[in-house]
Amino acid sequence: MTEHDSRHGSKSVESDAPSVEADPLGHAMLDYRRGGLRGVCRYVDGAARTDGRIEEHYFSSPADWSNSWKSLLDSLDGPVLDLGCGAGQHALYLQDDREVVAVDVSPGAVEAARDGGVDDVRVTDMFALDFPRNRFRSVLLNGTQLGLAGSFAGVRAFLSDLATVTDESGVAVVDNYDPTRLDSESFFGHRPDPRRGVARRAFHVEYHRSENDRGDETVREVGRTLSFLLFSSERLVDATVGTRWRVAGVLRDIDEAYYRAVLEKRR
Repeated sequence: MTEHDSRHGSKSVESDAPSVEADPLGHAMLDYRRGGLRGVCRYVDGAARTDGRIEEHYFSSPADWSNSWKSLLDSLDGPVLDLGCGAGQHALYLQDDREVVAVDVSPGAVEAARDGGVDDVRVTDMFALDFPRNRFRSVLLNGTQLGLAGSFAGVRAFLSDLATVTDESGVAVVDNYDPTRLDSESFFGHRPDPRRGVARRAFHVEYHRSENDRGDETVREVGRTLSFLLFSSERLVDATVGTRWRVAGVLRDIDEAYYRAVLEKRR
């Protein structure tokens, strides 16, 4: 679905500035959950655009997941904290046989997860966790969101928070992109960094959605700019120094930039 303009007798309401209420990605998830996207959701970096791939990123079926990913999920003992749960695809899978608490900062995503059947899902900022000490055994942090900590000092502070809400046998699964293996020319939103094994990624999300069944009135919802710190698994090891965590394992396909890391509490 594309946006029409006044030359075709339609009305377009647009705003270039993000607002406090803007939740384009969450609203795209919610629309998809309730019958399908009502427009186009994109990642935007200056003049560059790329599709948000809502179905692929947030509504994939376990039948489409790799065996290694499902095995890793199956290894997580409950209670599990699913941070940045999106539309709840992983929480739904996990809650079949263990307790899961799913959280996301996006109200739209939380509503989409609730509509999809996630039992315990709530709006929470991952950088302002308010759970009792030792509440969880495992943490799932999927979607390279650890990079939103912004700096290695921020990563360490966040890991300290995770250590507080997990018990002595705590495990956390995190992910990121290794800048030393990236094709920086084609990687969307890439920003170079002079440090070895470090880069950044920046973009914002826009959702151009129809406000009526005819599709002749559209709204462009613009989210805030997201800035991710990208770092190699070796730099992740460095980032855990001085925290309660250690990197117990790294999973990736050969020569692939994307990786998942399993963190365990130091004994």
